[in-house]
Amino acid sequence: AGATIKTEAAVQEINVVDGKVKGVTLEDGTIVESNIVLSNTTPKVTFIDMLDSSHLPEEYLSHIKTINYKSPVFKLNVAMDRIPTFRGHANGPGETAGPQHQGTIHLNSESTSMVDKAFADACHGVASQRPILEMTIPSSVDPTLAPEGHHVASFFIQYVPYSPNDGEWTESKKADFVNMVFSQVDEYAPGFSDSVIGYDALAPPDLERIFGLTGGNIYQGSMGLDQLFTQRPTYLTPAYTTPVSGLYLCGAATHPGGGVLGAPGKNCSQVVLQNKKKHR
Repeated sequence: AGATIKTEAAVQEINVVDGKVKGVTLEDGTIVESNIVLSNTTPKVTFIDMLDSSHLPEEYLSHIKTINYKSPVFKLNVAMDRIPTFRGHANGPGETAGPQHQGTIHLNSESTSMVDKAFADACHGVASQRPILEMTIPSSVDPTLAPEGHHVASFFIQYVPYSPNDGEWTESKKADFVNMVFSQVDEYAPGFSDSVIGYDALAPPDLERIFGLTGGNIYQGSMGLDQLFTQRPTYLTPAYTTPVSGLYLCGAATHPGGGVLGAPGKNCSQVVLQNKKKHR
């Protein structure tokens, strides 16, 4: 019993012989042999980028190609030299974090009309001019994440298009968007912009390039009614299984979908164990 965890070991190809998985080939040429492979990548990466399409039924491959990966999310990680001070909420003693910092903070979302306008902007191919800001300050509950007196914040921002009408996401365009976001946070927490000492901005194409998230979608596919339950990612095979014997999907592309749940992986592992018992 036990496991070997390898980092910096990208998979180049899923190896299949006579319809059965035989392991994977890494980018450095290393072959890892196995009769069972669980893929935590998107269906597009699994079946199109890493698997020879000749191993898949045409109908199945066609369905995989129609999965909607559109993502409206811009991710922003921020380093600050002090805890934000929100209007109407005093900070803790010595300007320390209080209860108002320790949950999820929603800004620019006081009414449904604000949410609707933000969504409409992205539908027209432009980043929301007053985007929905979902802010967390992890260092308010775990001070080891930043030097003493400093803090880190994470923003989940909606809505932005993957491909803006006026051209791709350049560093300059991202910087302009970030500065607009900071100025709007200032309306709720005066002086926030001045506290920022660094940030990391990730538009949808960055999320795709860095993390392998097709379309920049953190849920490995949109979570609309047409892509939930037995439709996630397709009704053509039983849940978590694929047309290739021994190859399974265990990520957010499967039921019940995205979110920090762990449920897709747990469910997939149970299916794997059940199938192993059947073939003993």
